[in-house]
Amino acid sequence: MTAQRAKQVLSAARAQGLRIATAESCTGGGIIAALTDIAGSSDVVDRGFITYSNAAKIDMLGVSAQTLEATGAVSEQVAGEMARGAVQHSQAHLCVSVTGIAGPGGSEFKPVGRVCFGLAKISASGEIEVSVKTVEFGAIGRSEVRAKTVDTALSWLLDALEGDKIATR
Repeated sequence: MTAQRAKQVLSAARAQGLRIATAESCTGGGIIAALTDIAGSSDVVDRGFITYSNAAKIDMLGVSAQTLEATGAVSEQVAGEMARGAVQHSQAHLCVSVTGIAGPGGSEFKPVGRVCFGLAKISASGEIEVSVKTVEFGAIGRSEVRAKTVDTALSWLLDALEGDKIATR
């Protein structure tokens, strides 16, 4: 399923002349790997930011230290800032970001299986539009949370590519 969805994302982006970036924490590069596993992906994929630590989120994507302190790394606010930062620090027109708790660990307030997603795209007016969402996958195991996160991120990218117009730079 992941490989098929990655092919669909690449095909849809290619048809529109768009480039994609990812900003990943809990997946450790799984989304960008799924995309670049497909031969010919270099005409669509710009780059992937693997920002596992808070310091990397700040240094590479410009995530606010204040946001990280106030909300923690696993929050929609951080996911949104990650996605916006990836568009700003790349040649991409569209970016998906993920930050979550794949396990083990978690807490009463941030359980294992919670993943926050961000999606940033350049609108027709040239502004960066950001959407966020949280998915609760549950304590289904680290590998399964990561796999479902990759699939969900690819699906959201595909939905964005098939939806509103994304502007080219």
